[in-house]
Amino acid sequence: MIVDCALYESGVRRSHAAGVEGVSDAAKASDGFVWLGLHDPTPAEFDSVCREFDLPQPAVRDALAGHQRPKLAMYDDVVLLVLKSARYVDSQEVVELGQIALFVGRDFVVSVRHGESTALSAVRASLETKPELLGCGPGAVLHAVADQVVADYEDVLEGLDNDIDEIESQVFSGERANRGQRIFKLKREVLEFRRAVAPLAQPLHRLATGDVPHVDPGTHDVFRELAHRLQREADHVDTLDALLTSALNAHLAEVSVRQNEDMRKISAWVAIMAVPTMIAGVYGMNFDHMPELGWRYGYPLVVGVMAVACLLLYRAFRRNHWL
Repeated sequence: MIVDCALYESGVRRSHAAGVEGVSDAAKASDGFVWLGLHDPTPAEFDSVCREFDLPQPAVRDALAGHQRPKLAMYDDVVLLVLKSARYVDSQEVVELGQIALFVGRDFVVSVRHGESTALSAVRASLETKPELLGCGPGAVLHAVADQVVADYEDVLEGLDNDIDEIESQVFSGERANRGQRIFKLKREVLEFRRAVAPLAQPLHRLATGDVPHVDPGTHDVFRELAHRLQREADHVDTLDALLTSALNAHLAEVSVRQNEDMRKISAWVAIMAVPTMIAGVYGMNFDHMPELGWRYGYPLVVGVMAVACLLLYRAFRRNHWL
């Protein structure tokens, strides 16, 4: 359950705690803060954390749900930031979404991670090399985690870009293949990804404007820059959605044109076969008095007429690109 737990003073890691009990008292007795990291805790496991830091129950329910939209909420003196982490599995062309909930108080940060994407151990290690940033308090952890999530969004967009470029090349290659299912699947993944990216804009804007407790004013500029990056990514997601819509329409138009071509070919062959069928049908009616019925060369003449008529029709259809 507990990935890591440490006390930070003046931007430096001072101690490591093996458990939860007493860490909040240690933070209150110092000028620093505690960062406790959890991964997929059960409600029973999370109870001790709630008691230790006196976390509000509505926020706890949101953190344990695992399927919340990105949001920023304040409960008395505790701030809750919910982020949707993401990674792109290229082999399956799937965007895997997770969730990170950050509880922030005056002297603590509790991070609750659901899913396998965006592990926070690397974020913590990187942040510990920047004591000047860690010295800004819990708000620095908020920025570091949000920054990593937004950076992971860029990797997802790169993966989607590559697959959509491949789809566009295939759609206009002229090859006969049904790519509608792949396009629709990617479009669904892009829409799911948009639900993770777009709602995060408002929380980042609030963190950049300075109306959130426990966020040092020194971090406002970095949050503002992060909000700009997220906006570019949100615009990129809209562009990918539009490209997939265009690719799907082009594919459907190509299928429609191909079907029309097939119908024209079928119709042309039917028309060619109709001529000998008609002639053979007329001479198969067993009347006694028919033109050239008793003539020695009647049969070769009729077969020749059939062949010439079929050849003329074939050349006419070829000239008009029906065959």
